[in-house]
Order: sequence, then C-alpha cells, then structure tokens
Amino acid sequence: MKRLFSLPLLAALLACSAVAQADIRVLTSIKPLQLIAAAVQDGVGTPDVLLPASASAHHYALRPSDVRRIREAELFYWIGPDLETFLPPVLKGRSGATLAVQQLPGLTLRHFGDAPASEEAGEHDEHDEHGHDAHEHETAAAHDEDEHDHDHRPGSLDAHLWLLPANARVIAERMASDLAAADPTNAARYQANSAAFAQRLEALDGRLGERFGGLRGKPFFVFHEAYDYFEAAYGLRHAGVFSAGGEAQPGARHVAAMRERLQQAGPSCVFSEPPARPRLAETLTRGLPVRMAELDVLGVNLTVGARGYEQLVEDLGDTLADCLQAL
Repeated sequence: MKRLFSLPLLAALLACSAVAQADIRVLTSIKPLQLIAAAVQDGVGTPDVLLPASASAHHYALRPSDVRRIREAELFYWIGPDLETFLPPVLKGRSGATLAVQQLPGLTLRHFGDAPASEEAGEHDEHDEHGHDAHEHETAAAHDEDEHDHDHRPGSLDAHLWLLPANARVIAERMASDLAAADPTNAARYQANSAAFAQRLEALDGRLGERFGGLRGKPFFVFHEAYDYFEAAYGLRHAGVFSAGGEAQPGARHVAAMRERLQQAGPSCVFSEPPARPRLAETLTRGLPVRMAELDVLGVNLTVGARGYEQLVEDLGDTLADCLQAL
C-alpha cells in the first residue's frame, strides 16, 4: 500500500492540528481586552468577553450565566476595581487564573487631575501655559451637578488605560506568557503573535504621531473624560468635559455656561460616544460653529480578530483628526 505522507510532513500536519485544536478558555471583562487577547491567540483560539460592548463597565448587573462563565474560564482578565466595580465579590470564588491588568508592572497609569498631556510629553509648553488654568476651571464647571462625578474624583485612577498603545503591548506580553504556561504546545505561537502585535503597534504609533503633528491646540470638547491616555500619547488636550449626567438634563444655568464656553472656543469639535448621542448635545451646539462626531473607546461595532485592537485605536485617531483638520 502506497504511503501518502512522509513522516516529516505527517509530523507537521499533526503539529498544525494541535495548534488548531487548542482549547484554553480565555475570558475578558470588556471588549478592548478581548481584542488584545485575540491578537495573542491568533491562529490558536478565540477569547470570549463578559460584557456586551455597549454595557456600562461601572454598573453592569451580572446574570447567573455570566457568573458561570467567569468560574469556568481558565484565564480571566479585567481592568480592575477602578473600572468593573461589580466584579470583586464574584472573583473570590474563582479557581482559574485571574489578572486585574491595572496591577501589571510596566504600565503607564494616569489619574484624574494629572498634568496635561503636553506637560507629560515635554513639548508644546507654550500652548499648555496658555490654557492650563482655564482647562482646570472648565472641567470643574462641566462636572458641577454631575451625578456620576464619583467615577472621576481627582487623584483616582483613570481606568481607560487600554487607550495607550504602549499599555496594550504590556498587556499582550503578559497574556502571551500566561497562555504559553497554560498551553505549552502553542507557546511559540503566542510569543510570536505578541511580538508581531508589538511591531504593528509601533508602526501605528508612528502614523498617529505624524497625523496629529499639526493639530495640537485645536479646541475640542468631550462628554466623557475617557481619552486622556490617548491625548497624552499624541500631545492633544480636550478643552472641557460636558458630563451629561446619564439621562438627566442639567439645569438651565449649567447649559448656558457650557454654551458660553463653546461660543468662546469658536470653531471646535464636540465628541460623544456610541451607541447614543446625549440629548444635551443638540441643545449645546445649536447655531454654533461646532462639528459633532463619535469616539468609540470600546470598539462597539468592531469584529473580533487579530487586528481588532489596532482598528479601535486607528478609528479613534481618524475620527479625532478628521474633525480637527476640518476646523
């Protein structure tokens, strides 16, 4: 009987089969961490995510099926108690490996009230000196009467740490190490994926740095103080925060003060987040030279895949840059 495969070829096929059949159950709390894990697991497995992309990571109500998935996952990654405040009681019952990524050594962490991005970058000092005091006053005024201000207390950790590409690289390296230990057969693949991810992030960082080179100092406002990591990376700085306080409409005095700030800024951009634009947005911007756009920090509509995280960051950068360039 003729032998169809040589022994070396058969060994290679078996190795490929082992890679494809790896069954390490990786669960992340939010989609951005899932996208990073997908880059590391590329060709080996697909990570799962706990929260729907549009759900609030601060106030999510776990279902029994969610608790079961947390307990069954072999590796579970979450940002930490500064973001997913509902998770610590549930995680006490887990037997699998659990990591709050905010505790990883090597991360760059920011806190609300930190020095502006331009100071940390050591450049654009003239712009920063001109706007520092005004920015502090504007941000405080915008948060006045905001029911959700407890999430952004001065000095508390800004948990949107995934928006700094350098932090994503650190997280991916740890995920690759954990996966290699849990699945030694595919260890080399995880490490190679992590290294390739780091190279792509370096290239992306360079492209974004060039894109924002001539846009620093152009005014923009946000509805959620979630972008400081991204701003710090590229020398940007929001001019103010319009906290909408959930569905509650702020008082007339508060709205008038915010409109005055927009009028003083002149042509500017105002960014909200999907899935729904705050009702306050139309009231604030009506009749003013303001451009509205959405910044998606969670990748709500992105397909989970090896390049999903890069797409999240690139989309964020493109939306910001396109609006600022049009001013």
